Amino acid sequence: MIGIWNHHQAEQLAYFGLHALQHRGQDGAGIAVNDDGTFKHYRGTGLLSQVFQDKSHLKKLKANHSVGKIHYTLNGKMNDLENVGPLVFNFLDEDMAVAQSGNLINGQSLRRELEEEGAVFSSHSDAEILVHLIRRNKETTFERQLEASLKRLKGGFNFIILTRDALYGIVDPNCFRPLSFGRIEETNTTVLASETCAIDALGATFTGNIHAGKYLVVTDDGMQMKEYEMNTQIALEAMEYVYFARPDSEFAGINVHSARKNLGKKLAVEQPCVQADMVIGVPNSSLSAATGFAEQSGLPYEMGLVKNQYVGRTFIEPTKELREQGVRKKISAVRGVVEGKSIVLVDDSIVRGTTSKRLIHILKAAGAREVHLRITSPPICFPNFYGVDMSTTNELIAANYTQAEMKEVFDCESLGFLSVAGLVEGIGTHFDAPHNGLSLSIFDGYYAAGLGENEAEFQANLTPIQKQLLRESNHV
Repeated sequence: MIGIWNHHQAEQLAYFGLHALQHRGQDGAGIAVNDDGTFKHYRGTGLLSQVFQDKSHLKKLKANHSVGKIHYTLNGKMNDLENVGPLVFNFLDEDMAVAQSGNLINGQSLRRELEEEGAVFSSHSDAEILVHLIRRNKETTFERQLEASLKRLKGGFNFIILTRDALYGIVDPNCFRPLSFGRIEETNTTVLASETCAIDALGATFTGNIHAGKYLVVTDDGMQMKEYEMNTQIALEAMEYVYFARPDSEFAGINVHSARKNLGKKLAVEQPCVQADMVIGVPNSSLSAATGFAEQSGLPYEMGLVKNQYVGRTFIEPTKELREQGVRKKISAVRGVVEGKSIVLVDDSIVRGTTSKRLIHILKAAGAREVHLRITSPPICFPNFYGVDMSTTNELIAANYTQAEMKEVFDCESLGFLSVAGLVEGIGTHFDAPHNGLSLSIFDGYYAAGLGENEAEFQANLTPIQKQLLRESNHV
C-alpha cells in the first residue's frame, strides 16, 4: 500500500511507490485520488505495468492526494476486479478511498451482522466492512467513528484511508505488518508505505512507523499520531523478514538483508554441511541467507541458479498448477557450475514443497552430484490467518510429512531447518513480548490475536504432527 498527501503529481508518486512494492502481490493494482474533493480511481487485474499499460489512465488521475494498492489474492477470496483496491466510496457528506492489507478473523461474522442491518456489499474486501461500520456508528466525528469501528476488528490488518481532508494510516493492535511514513520536505509531502523501500524509491526521508493500535492522521496542518486501542502486543510477522519484504527495506530498525544474512549464519551453525563443494541460494529472496551460510561455513558461494527476472513470485500464485509452471519457467541451473558438485541449496522456507522439489530436480538434471537442502526458517506447520495465503493445513507439507519423509519427497541427500530460537535470534528484534515481538504462529501454532471464526476448522483439521507440536509448545 502507498499513500501520498500533498504533491502536485500524487498519482505518479503512487505509481512509483507501488512499483517498488510489486513483490507483495501480482493479482491486481489500483490508484485512487482526491482531486480538490473529487475522487477518481482506476484499477485492474495483473501486474502494475499491465494495469497502467495505457498511460492515459494514470494521467486522468492527476491530483494532490492519492492512495494505491497492490492486490494479493488471499485465503480463497476472489480475484475479480471488484476486490482490487483501493475501494472508493461516495456519500452525501463524505467521500473516501480505502486500501487494506491483511485479514480479519471475525470478518464473516461482522459481514453477516451488517447485512442483517441492511448493508449491501459489492466486494469480498475487508475494507468494505470497515466503511460500513464507520457509517453506522453514532459518534459525532469521523475520527471517533473510525476508532470505535477499529475496536471491533480482530486479526491482522493495515489500512490507508484517503478522505477529502486527510490521509489516515492504521495498524492493528499486534502490528503484524509495519506501516511506515516519510517526508519529502521540498514539497511538504507525506508518504505512507507498507515498506521503507517505497519511501526510499520516492526520494522521501523515513520518519517513523505507525505502532500497534495506533493511527496517523495527515492533513494540511501536519501529522498527528493517535491511539484507538491500548491493549496491544507486538507480534511482527516473521515471514516479512524471511521472505516477503525487499532486502533493502527496514522493519523495526532492522535491515531485511542483514536479518536474512544472520539467519544464514545461524543455519550454518545449527545445520552444517562440511562435505559440500559450494553454497548456492534460491533467487531472489534467499541470496542474502546463502551468503551468510557460505561465510559462516567457509564454503564458496556460487551462482548455481539463475532467475528469469520477468517472471513473478511463485509462492503467491493462486493455484498449484500456476506455481509449478512458474518454477519451471523462472529458474534454471548453471550446468558449468553445478555439474559433478555436492551443493548446499539454501532457501528461505518450504510451504507446499512445489519449489523445493522442482529445484532439486533441476540441479540434478544439470549434473549436480548431491543436493543438501537448508532452510532459513523452521518447518511451516500451521496455517496463517492474518494475511499470508497459507490458510489450509492440507497444503502445508510440513504439517503432513515428517522431515525424513520430506527428504524422500524432495530427493535430496539431506534436509535441515533453522530452529525457532535461531530464527528469533537471527532476526534480532528486542520487544518486550513473546519471541521478542515476532509472530511465529505458522511455526509453533501460537496466534497472538486468536483464531476467531477459524477456531473450529483449525481444531477439526489438526494433523498428528501439528498436535505433537502444540503439546510440545504448551499451546494445546
